[in-house]
Amino acid sequence: MGRGPSIEARKNATDAQRGKVFTKLIREIGVAARAGGGDPANNPRLRTAMDKALAANMSKDVMERAVKKATGELEGVEYEEVRYEGYAPGGVAVIVDCLTDNRVRTVADVRHAFSKNGGNMGTEGSVAFMFKRLGVLSYEGGDEERITEAAIEAGADDIVAYPEDGAIDVLTTPESFEAVKQAMSAAGLAPGYAEVGFRADNDVAVSGDTALQVKKMLAMLEDLDDVQNVWSNADLGDAG
Repeated sequence: MGRGPSIEARKNATDAQRGKVFTKLIREIGVAARAGGGDPANNPRLRTAMDKALAANMSKDVMERAVKKATGELEGVEYEEVRYEGYAPGGVAVIVDCLTDNRVRTVADVRHAFSKNGGNMGTEGSVAFMFKRLGVLSYEGGDEERITEAAIEAGADDIVAYPEDGAIDVLTTPESFEAVKQAMSAAGLAPGYAEVGFRADNDVAVSGDTALQVKKMLAMLEDLDDVQNVWSNADLGDAG
């Protein structure tokens, strides 16, 4: 029986992944600060980005430098938001949100990920109509009744429970997301994950080799430095 990776190799891989996560979070903090100002108390998008960074154990010093670069107090790179849409194998719709300082590089990388895995990029709006933009507060477990009561009181739109693993999602409009998140946290129910993003109106079930190909394509897109989020309507079944 062969030996697995050494402790050093595993640590290096973990550090590399952590660095990639930090890079994406720093870009999001910078864009949010440039768009809405460097004070998180008056900038909900920045506050959400900083909460995600804190959850990933990013230091406040690193976050503050990102804000200062974005607001001109320190020299930094300016990133712009770009969205690409397309289809993965099996008719799966995909939205790719990017932050980039070089559109030519980014579109080439995204197109390569689509084409290499049997997908194809579409025009703007070609799949977005299949998704709704909403806020999601996710709980890995907990008292469903308590979470539901608190969510209704906080003004959430819907609560979705997943009996198979005990997870619970609280859904909000993008506009009420921050208020609901604060109310839930004040009730002692801080979510494990919270973000405004896209959710498909209907999932597309794929299986076998097609599901594996879709999974590979989504992972390749998510691994790109310029990609912040990948949304799809894929129901991967056991391949997920």
